[in-house]
Amino acid sequence: MKHFSKNFLHNRIPLLYTATSVLLVSVAVLSLLSGSTTLPLFELITSLIRGELASSSARIFLYIRLPRTLAALVAGGALACAGALAQGTLHNRLATPSILGVNSGAGLAITIASAFGVIGGMLTSVLAFSGALSATLLIVFFSKKFGLSRANVILCGVALNSLFGALTSAIITFFPDVGVMSNDFRVGDFSSVNFRSLAPASVIILVTLAFSFTLSNDLDALSLGDEGAFALGLSPSRLRLLFMLLVSLLSAAAVSLCGLLSFVGLIVPHALRMLGVEKSAHLLPLSALLGAAFVTLCDTLSRVLFAPYEIPVGILMAILGAPFFLFLLFSKKGEKHGRM
Repeated sequence: MKHFSKNFLHNRIPLLYTATSVLLVSVAVLSLLSGSTTLPLFELITSLIRGELASSSARIFLYIRLPRTLAALVAGGALACAGALAQGTLHNRLATPSILGVNSGAGLAITIASAFGVIGGMLTSVLAFSGALSATLLIVFFSKKFGLSRANVILCGVALNSLFGALTSAIITFFPDVGVMSNDFRVGDFSSVNFRSLAPASVIILVTLAFSFTLSNDLDALSLGDEGAFALGLSPSRLRLLFMLLVSLLSAAAVSLCGLLSFVGLIVPHALRMLGVEKSAHLLPLSALLGAAFVTLCDTLSRVLFAPYEIPVGILMAILGAPFFLFLLFSKKGEKHGRM
């Protein structure tokens, strides 16, 4: 038994990579075939091979299921990795883009743009990043200006979240049409995704993820504290700013696809830490893989649980994430309140 336990621990990381990869592929296939209309796999493959793209199954697959599944995969990976980056940067396991106000900052920017009719394509990602970056810079400014503890950084993010949410609601009050158009966006939903909006966001996410993975050692160095980072020849303040910019970029690109999804960056990294994944070199890519699978699974469930009716995936994720957040908040394994 001891030999088995030791062998399992030694091979845990390869097993997790294998398991998450298999889960990802399985969930992606399930998402492509499932919905209010179930697509027969054999019939679909036959239609695609023969080039019969005018058939109903081929059109549903190519123009609805495929972009939606790809969007769920890249958005889930981005949000989960952004959560892992934020938690590592701030040394706080409760830090996520949605809680820090990064997501709502991106949402406010898109709502303002929608009110003036200037939205669509690459512009959506640019505006979302501008809003997310503004929220990030505000958090960094207040942290440095007032020497906020890591716990108070979270509270600052909650306050910004409320402020941006109030401003968004105010805009919708004056521009009711924006409220109708952005309802799915504010809740979180993939139903309106198409290849035009998917392409620029996917490029941003994939490039940012790849760059983030190369900085995993620097992220671990921040856990040593400022003195430890200085001893390694690193600048903690510059690293924190860089990582928060990466969080903003990942969150903004994901928000431009799916709206304001919550708790992805909280649930996924914590689940991996519970399985013993601590080093960022494995935590970041595994978070991306598991986050992609998790969001895609939730989106699939949102389509099939009440078929032919569909609930926004953000509602399902909030139902799952809120209890998990409360569990972490009141857990006895709270973290020490150091300063940022």
